[in-house]
Amino acid sequence: MASAVERTDDLVREYLIYRGFTSALKHLDSEIKSDKEKGFRVDKIIDQLQHFIQTYDLAGLKEYWGYLDRRLFSRLEDVYRPTVNKLRTSLFRYYLVHTIQMKNQEKTQEFFQKQAAELQGQAEWRDWFVLPFIPVPEQNPAFSPYFSRQWADTFLVSLHNFLSVLFQCMPQPVLLSFDAEVQRSTSIQEESEQLRQMLFALQGESKAKKAEEMVHHKLPAYVQHMDRLGDTELDLVTSQRATNPITPSRNFFSTFLPQGRRTPARTPQGPPGSSPTQAALGRKDPTAGQSVKVKDPIASKDSKLAAAIDPSTGHPRQKRHLDHEKERKELFSKQPAQGSEKKADSSDTEGQPETDTTDSPTNQTRSGSEVGGPGVEQPFIKLSQEEYGEHHSSIMHCRVDCSGRRVASLDVDGVVKVWSFNPIMQTKATIMSKSPLLSLEWATKPDRLLLLGSGVGTVRLYDTEAKKNLYEMTIDDAHPRILSLAYSPSGTSFVCSAAANVSRPGSVTEMMPRASLPVSGQLLLWDTKTVKQQLQFALEPGPVAVNCTAFNHNGNLLVTGAADGWIRLFDMQRYESVMSWKAHDGEVYSVEFSYDENAVFSIGEDGKFIQWNIHRSGVKQSEYSLSQDAVGPFVLSGYSGYKQVQVPRGRLFAFDSEGQHVLTCSSTGGLIYRLNKGEAGLESVLSLGGHKAPVVTVDWCSAVDCGTCLTASMDGKIKLSTLLAQKP
Repeated sequence: MASAVERTDDLVREYLIYRGFTSALKHLDSEIKSDKEKGFRVDKIIDQLQHFIQTYDLAGLKEYWGYLDRRLFSRLEDVYRPTVNKLRTSLFRYYLVHTIQMKNQEKTQEFFQKQAAELQGQAEWRDWFVLPFIPVPEQNPAFSPYFSRQWADTFLVSLHNFLSVLFQCMPQPVLLSFDAEVQRSTSIQEESEQLRQMLFALQGESKAKKAEEMVHHKLPAYVQHMDRLGDTELDLVTSQRATNPITPSRNFFSTFLPQGRRTPARTPQGPPGSSPTQAALGRKDPTAGQSVKVKDPIASKDSKLAAAIDPSTGHPRQKRHLDHEKERKELFSKQPAQGSEKKADSSDTEGQPETDTTDSPTNQTRSGSEVGGPGVEQPFIKLSQEEYGEHHSSIMHCRVDCSGRRVASLDVDGVVKVWSFNPIMQTKATIMSKSPLLSLEWATKPDRLLLLGSGVGTVRLYDTEAKKNLYEMTIDDAHPRILSLAYSPSGTSFVCSAAANVSRPGSVTEMMPRASLPVSGQLLLWDTKTVKQQLQFALEPGPVAVNCTAFNHNGNLLVTGAADGWIRLFDMQRYESVMSWKAHDGEVYSVEFSYDENAVFSIGEDGKFIQWNIHRSGVKQSEYSLSQDAVGPFVLSGYSGYKQVQVPRGRLFAFDSEGQHVLTCSSTGGLIYRLNKGEAGLESVLSLGGHKAPVVTVDWCSAVDCGTCLTASMDGKIKLSTLLAQKP
């Protein structure tokens, strides 16, 4: 009951803030502070009684017990009255014993003087009036049991249990019943998740059995009837199949992985009995317009279905669905002759101009299919990729809320879009600001609130459902640029990084790299309930601008990356730095805790992706080198020699739900790597693709059944890729 009361108090406060009832909120806070029932927390009531006893406040003790009697005990049935009287008698005896043990004879005599008229007629107190006159009452057989630790503990436990049962049996208002509903809903969700995992396991076993008997394999049942794999891939496949029905395909991953810039290659003429799944999905050949009749067994099956629908009068969506079904059968079929196919492709491309593969970072590391052979399954399948195109300038931040239902994105023009993607992509709110915005962060409790940091020293708390500002906090005039915001998982405070202004060349839209010398800054902790600054963290060896911040799962630890290349780890219970170390040559752009929270990952200006042990300051567990496309500064070239340079602001990497894979930026889309232990390094497993401009920030949400990856680029486009994890 106590937890339900506490949460209800928070909800009432939130409602009063939302309605603007500030005077009612002040009265509520004052009433809660003077609440004698302590929010129905039994431990707090026991502590209050012991406080009166230890301070020898007999009047306060009598008044507090009288309040409990009038408020709680008087409503009980008469059968419980003797129990209440026994507890009251034991409480006063506990007070008397304490005064004698502390050798405070004055308070002992005061008790009998003030209570004599009330107690002299009660039989249980008749023998206690001689207590002040006994030299050593601890050795007296009549009183020695009351001076033992066992009696005191028994009394306190009995009182605690009595109050606990009393609070549980009290009639509760309807508003407090939501706690039971929340627990019931949580248990249902956990049970649903367990059943879903069991279903996936059973389907995996069924798929393994079918693999031994069948040559062609279909998608698992839980994705077989989905509407589309992805608009971009299907448009590419459909157009090429329509113009060149005999174009041989590469392997399965050529559809899902971007192949970079390729020169047109000759169309190899396969043997007459070759499988249609060996058709290449490359760029269209100029000679592909020639009509060639080839018998396709899979196409013949689909033609029967098409004839029943009459394609001449059918809906375009039906035609697309037929093409989609045909391509899906081809893409997911395993071919034993895949090795010979690769040889045919390589021999066919001899004599062609050299292919430019610099845009495909997957060439730097071996992919999973190359390492394990054609029989190794990839950890993820890209089910679909959608585009959000409401921004008209480069994206700075793009974050999913903790529930996985909404996305907040911020561009360099200071426009914030709050949008949802399930079941359809829809803009919920648009936030325009007169002052430039530099940072944003979702609140954890409640998750509809959004923190917005500006370039003029203010932070706004915005309600995305009510579409209005709740507060606007002035941080520091000397450090007006709010570079980073991190909301505590407890929901009671947030950390704010404020930095001084720096002079930058060029126009406003041309975001140049930061100055060579570290900029002065502050790291502040703000209380969201009082809307006041709680403290300022000490930054050693000197005040410096903090670029990135991140909490661990319970908010007890905070990690920061600064412009001086140092990583600092703070204990949020003592509000002090527990360790710090030089992490990068140049600035630290992005930091995150690992899945088990025994390590910290960071990306810096030096292009390194490093895993640090937080139990041993400055000790590297692993180090990986990334290209400039993944680290920044990011460059977008335009007409007439125009060049836009953007310094990293948002998250440069994000982990999946199990911490085994990491999503990073690249010039053409997001890249997913597998984190390998030891010297194995990063292993590229999937390229999301879809972008024509450099990706500058990413996010990975695992709150829904299918993982959702967000990649945002300098042309204002945000790609939302839905992934399905392949359970081993």
